[in-house]
Amino acid sequence: MFEALYQPDLSFCFMWVTALTFFFFFKSFLPGTLAWHDKIILVVLVTGWLFLQWVLSAKGYYLNFTGMPPRMALALLPPILIICLIIIFKKKAWLNIFSLKILTWLHIIRIPVELILLGLFFDKQIPKLMTFEGRNFDILSGLSAPVVAYFCFNKSNCNRKKVMLIWNFVCLGLLLNIVINAILSAPFQFQKFAFDQPNVAIAFFPFIWLPSFVVPVVLFSHLASIYLLITLKDTEKKIDL
Repeated sequence: MFEALYQPDLSFCFMWVTALTFFFFFKSFLPGTLAWHDKIILVVLVTGWLFLQWVLSAKGYYLNFTGMPPRMALALLPPILIICLIIIFKKKAWLNIFSLKILTWLHIIRIPVELILLGLFFDKQIPKLMTFEGRNFDILSGLSAPVVAYFCFNKSNCNRKKVMLIWNFVCLGLLLNIVINAILSAPFQFQKFAFDQPNVAIAFFPFIWLPSFVVPVVLFSHLASIYLLITLKDTEKKIDL
């Protein structure tokens, strides 16, 4: 019943989603915590990474699903490795410069992402199980983000720390669920699901930006939020930032 919604160019829509993710990520830095030249360097690095993924996907690099390790690892693993290094070695220096409020609002991008995934299913580029008509319930994270943001940043009488921790852990689980299903639905040698209509959209531009940028940013926002909520002594003050 949603087919009529997907006549516009899905690629154009996803580029806007990526731009919105880019905006929220850099907006989440607390004022005065990062020098302007450091921000410029970070913008250049992220933009360069997105450009590299564009070039590789345009050249058909990710269309080879048979190699081991999969070529898609070049899109997903570097940002995941960077996140792990930050969490393990630089968490105090890096994670304290982010705003919990903006990191929470960032998750509204998951709403258009899920609608685009549904459109890709209708275009036979991903399986149904990757949509909210299948096994993917990640849209609940996007829909609940404004609700959590409203009550936790405007209603000081609620147990904000507990609510935000539970919400971040649940939504992190929803994210891992779709990531695992997406990987096992792609036509790699270890494919387990969706043999009749595999996940091939991620090999093309701009959808390569989903595993190489959007998903890592969403993952990082959850991990950073959980760290801040658990470790900060003045949690109530930090939640207001």
